[in-house]
Amino acid sequence: MAGAPQGELLSFRAFQAACPAGYEYGYGYGGGLRGLREREFARLQGITYLDHAGSALFPESLLKAFTDDLRNNVYGNPHSQNISSKLTYDTIEHVRYRILQHFHTTAEDYTIIFTSGCTAALKLVAEAFPWIPEGTKQPSSRFCYLTDSHTSVVGMRGITASMNVLTVPIKPKEVLLSEKNRLLAEEQNCTTPHLFSYPAQSNFSGTKYPLSWIQDIKSGKLCPVKIPGKWFVLLDAASYVSSSPLDLGVHQADFIPISFYKIFGFPTGLGALLVNNRIAPLLRKTYFGGGTAAAYLAGEDFYFPRKSVAERFEDGTVSFLDIIAVKHGFDVLEKLTGGMEKIKQHTFALAHYTYTVLSTLKYANGAPVVRIYSDTDFSNPDVQGPIINFNVLDENGEVIGFSQVDKMANLYNIHIRTGCFCNTGACQVHLGISNEDIRRNLQAGHVCGDDIDLVDGRPTGSVRISFGYMSSFEDAQTFLKFIIATRLSKSDTEIPFQSSVTKLTTECVPDDHPSFNNADKLFPIPHISDRELGNNSSVTKTTVNWQPPEAEAESIRAAVSATAVPTCRRGGKPITVTNIYLYPIKSCSAFEVTEWPVGNQGLLYDRNWMVVNQNGVCVTQKQEPRLCLVNPSIDLKQKIMVIQAEGMDPMSVSLEENTGKEAVICESKVCSHRVKTYDCGERIAGWFSMFLGRPCRLIRQSSDMKNRSHHKNTKGLPSATNISLSLVNEAQYLLINVASILQLKEHISARLEEPLEIEELIRRFRANIVISAPESFEEEEWAEISIGALRFQVVGPCSRCQIICIDQQSGERNKEFLQSLSAARGRKTNFGIYLMNQPLRSSFPDILSVGSQVLPVLKENTEIQPPTSSEEKCSG
Repeated sequence: MAGAPQGELLSFRAFQAACPAGYEYGYGYGGGLRGLREREFARLQGITYLDHAGSALFPESLLKAFTDDLRNNVYGNPHSQNISSKLTYDTIEHVRYRILQHFHTTAEDYTIIFTSGCTAALKLVAEAFPWIPEGTKQPSSRFCYLTDSHTSVVGMRGITASMNVLTVPIKPKEVLLSEKNRLLAEEQNCTTPHLFSYPAQSNFSGTKYPLSWIQDIKSGKLCPVKIPGKWFVLLDAASYVSSSPLDLGVHQADFIPISFYKIFGFPTGLGALLVNNRIAPLLRKTYFGGGTAAAYLAGEDFYFPRKSVAERFEDGTVSFLDIIAVKHGFDVLEKLTGGMEKIKQHTFALAHYTYTVLSTLKYANGAPVVRIYSDTDFSNPDVQGPIINFNVLDENGEVIGFSQVDKMANLYNIHIRTGCFCNTGACQVHLGISNEDIRRNLQAGHVCGDDIDLVDGRPTGSVRISFGYMSSFEDAQTFLKFIIATRLSKSDTEIPFQSSVTKLTTECVPDDHPSFNNADKLFPIPHISDRELGNNSSVTKTTVNWQPPEAEAESIRAAVSATAVPTCRRGGKPITVTNIYLYPIKSCSAFEVTEWPVGNQGLLYDRNWMVVNQNGVCVTQKQEPRLCLVNPSIDLKQKIMVIQAEGMDPMSVSLEENTGKEAVICESKVCSHRVKTYDCGERIAGWFSMFLGRPCRLIRQSSDMKNRSHHKNTKGLPSATNISLSLVNEAQYLLINVASILQLKEHISARLEEPLEIEELIRRFRANIVISAPESFEEEEWAEISIGALRFQVVGPCSRCQIICIDQQSGERNKEFLQSLSAARGRKTNFGIYLMNQPLRSSFPDILSVGSQVLPVLKENTEIQPPTSSEEKCSG
């Protein structure tokens, strides 16, 4: 396949040629895989889902079989003795046998204990294993685990440490060398129990570790630690069993934790621990919950457990309806695919092909496009699962951060996983991250699961794709086309923009640029009928006719500017505010003003409302691009907000807050922030539902709760400062610079090969404040700024997401904009800066005005740290 043209590499013929001999793609009946996708996964149309290691997707027929079952039967609490309860109990027992059958074993050898998931099963083992602590007369126990293990396995050491049991992490290569630790005959007679845990399949790289280790370790052929005693084996099978058959009749591990959503996609929140009956009697338990006691006394310390191991360890009522769903999961999976061996062949064929093509992709200079993290060459499904872990490189061999790859994948509707995947041990080995690096990255603000992908130019994580039983050749093809389109396009060698500080020459933005004449409007204000606004139908740029006395204003400016640097360092004109926008409804169109009051949360009424779906979850342009076609405007005199959209009657909403008894305060969430809100009523909910074509509602932030509910302790501000936010994602204000827009405009226009209006770009970036600074990107070097009498702290850059790809006048998407920004800014997507207001003590209300002078203060460290939250910080 090496050396073939890209088009040929991506053909189905090339895929068939790459498929290992004897391995079958698809399932060959009922219309084949295409028919299966159309019948069972119609919701995947237009989506390339490549996170099957994160969760499988449920088929339609599973839900139908499950809901039909619930509609036709009455299932009561299995702890009762009535008819419906007996039906539930018997069905649960049948499901236990069905699980054992799936893993080729019987109730004579294994017991099924239902848990809330694999993690809960692991915790149960750590708590119940018959450990012998340090300091007793007997030799003490050891807990050993492979360093390539999930966080939930490593976390068991917290429990063992509390029991005074030593933990020993083992590297994969050390297991193979552990034959030298074989015990002497007399040492093998020691009965001290030790536990060794390893994954059947690495959730990081897809490496399959030998199942033969189970017997080798139990027999003493391999000995993780040279210490007298008896070894038991915990096989973490959660990742493995989603795409591979596991025969417990052959590979008799002592504990096997699983999560069912990894196999079926539904139900979530249900797992099981398969316990070898040989060790089950040795397990210890202190807590006892409902259903686990044969008898106990409330007034005395007397408790006698039930005889059944499962009943002893299943505290309270099990999730019996979810357990019933598992039965249908096994039935449907078998019907659709023919079994796990078929799934193993199918998924490996896709992974093998994708790995082969990825490995061949080169830049014009011969440099590889990706760096794959794997212990195998993807030639054998017995040692490699359907997981590919990698980082994308630039033509110089430098890693492109995983969060940037994720953002680009989102543009193509490709669903991938990024980070370290709850497997720090494997991440460290493959990425060369030392223990000290982990500590240093934490101090730099990076935590597991956030989007800080590079620290000092080195990756903190990677990208993972994984295939499932319903994955198709088209999924692999779409993914490979995405990598080629974003990395091997004609512009992949373009020189990134540099910050203005490093440039030798730059031009000031001319004052007479047509877009920044104060008489022009970037957002035309829609006509509002007299019926809505009475006689006052003039809705132009809103002006608040108030200015502080010039003497006070000058004294404030003087105090602020005492430490300010020159505003145009190379002899250019002063920096001024050219445009002001507020967005009354989060993710809807902008409302442009020439001056506007400033409140304690930012511009007055900025993002005070938001649209939510029927579950109360915030809806943004990411899900509903048509939100940009909704035009809200504020009339301060009449105290109303008017909402308009094409084809809809205008709707007015009072600015007066509903404080009556009928206003039900509820809790909502914006990114990671909790906010108190109330619903704006049926009339406006019907308006939005009709316009968007889906059930939704308009809610407003409750002012009674503002000061308590959505605060941000902002880095760089005094520790006592606890700044209140509206329904914004990250900060009170977002500022962009015209000079930066102009430079970006040239870059994007060249890539689009068509002219681009600067007004369109400004609309896409959804800023509150637009300024005309002399140099592009000089705003990124500011620590704080003053605008008139207002003082602002810069809290960091705005990392852009796919919303900038949406034309704010038409709602149409064009993924080229985010790709161009990434290429232009050196693989990052930062554009604009976040500001927080530091109010000055004044007897007059604060007003932000177009034409006001901007006085920046340079920061000492020229590198602005990105926000540490894992959310994308786009302006909604």
